[in-house]
Amino acid sequence: MNNQEKIVQLKIWIDEADRIVILTGAGVSTESGLKDFRSEDGIFTDEEPIEYYLSRDYFNRNPEEFWENYKKTFQLEHLHTYEPNLAHTFFAELERSGKRGTIITQNVDGLHQKAGSKNVIEVHGTVTNATCLDCGKHFDFNHIMKTDLPVCSDCGQILDPDIVLYGDAIHGWHEAEKSVRDADLFLVMGTSLSVTPVNMFPAIAEQAGVQRKVLLNNESTIMNRYFDLFIEEKLGVIFEAISK
Repeated sequence: MNNQEKIVQLKIWIDEADRIVILTGAGVSTESGLKDFRSEDGIFTDEEPIEYYLSRDYFNRNPEEFWENYKKTFQLEHLHTYEPNLAHTFFAELERSGKRGTIITQNVDGLHQKAGSKNVIEVHGTVTNATCLDCGKHFDFNHIMKTDLPVCSDCGQILDPDIVLYGDAIHGWHEAEKSVRDADLFLVMGTSLSVTPVNMFPAIAEQAGVQRKVLLNNESTIMNRYFDLFIEEKLGVIFEAISK
C-alpha cells in the first residue's frame, strides 16, 4: 500500500476501535515548534549529554545550577507560546466524541492536556509543575517561573521538578502497561522507540495479542517488526488527511 492507502486504513481502524491507546514521543511536540534532544539540530548537540543535565545526581549536587539549565533546556520562558498541533487536537476530539482511550506520552510539555485530553499518562513527568519534597506541597508553572530558583512558599526548600530525571523511576508504568494490554488499537507516533523502558510497549502489545498496532513516524525504528501498519510521513500530513 502507498501512504494514502495506509492513511485510509488507519482512519477505518480508528473508527472501528473501542479502546485506543496512543504512545507519543518528541516528534509530536516538534510539530508544534518545540526542539527535541537528540536530532541533528536538537538542544544537546554541542554541550554535555542530556543524561548529565537531567540527572538526579546533578540536581542533588547543585540544585541552583540545575534549575538554571533546566529552564533553558526546556525553553520554559517560551512554553506558553507553543500550541497543540493537529495530532494533539485530533485525539482530544476523539476523547470528546466518546471514544475510550489513553494517551501515554514521553513528552513533558503538557500540550496534550492543553488540547483538551484528560486521560493522559505522563511517563516522564511534566515541566509545568514542581513539588516540595519536604512538605509535599505542589506548585504550578507560574510559581516555578516567578524566581530563578523555585522554593517552597511554606518551608523554603528548593523545589523538585515534576519530570523524571535520569536515575528516577518513570511514572505510571503499571497503569500504562495495563492500558496497552487492554487496547484493540495501539497507535505509536513521533518516537524512535530508542528509550527504555517505554520502547518495551510494542513487544507488550504483541504479547498481549492487541489486534492492530500502528506506527506513525518520519523514519523507521528498530521496533518496526511489531507493527501491522507503518506510515513513514510527517504527522501533520497524516492528521490533515485523516481529519478530512
